[in-house]
Amino acid sequence: MAEILRVDHAGEYAAVHIYRAQRAVFEARRGRAGVAADLTEMEAHEQVHLSRFEALLTQHRVAPTALLPLWRLAAGALGAGTALLGEKAAHACTEAVESVIEKHYAAQIAELGDRDPALAAELQTFRDDELAHHDHAVASGSREAPAHRLLSEVIKAGCRTAIKLSERV
Repeated sequence: MAEILRVDHAGEYAAVHIYRAQRAVFEARRGRAGVAADLTEMEAHEQVHLSRFEALLTQHRVAPTALLPLWRLAAGALGAGTALLGEKAAHACTEAVESVIEKHYAAQIAELGDRDPALAAELQTFRDDELAHHDHAVASGSREAPAHRLLSEVIKAGCRTAIKLSERV
């Protein structure tokens, strides 16, 4: 349980910081109010998830990963970097991150189904939000980003690495 809570908290923490950094870039540019509003909405969903995991960490007396400062820097750089590449690249970032996270949640839901059905149900709700973010990114042109495939694979590899490290540290 500690591993699940620690890694999910780290993931939601990073997601909030990715969206926050992307939003800051788009808010500073003229004519980008629409994408900034979308990012604000998605960041709010991730903040709800993060707040819930913060409560669960406290309830179960689990310390967050010691890597949070690194994840904050990495998430901020990823968010700002993809936003600076443009709206399509920012959406490609969302698509890549959410595709890894929804699979991660699906595995946890299957693992927790009988052991902790209440938590499994919460994770299903969070997974549904992540899938909605993924689908919104695709509908917004994520796959039209320059070097989409390369960008996507690098981001996915980073997410999978962060998951493995956060499970252990």
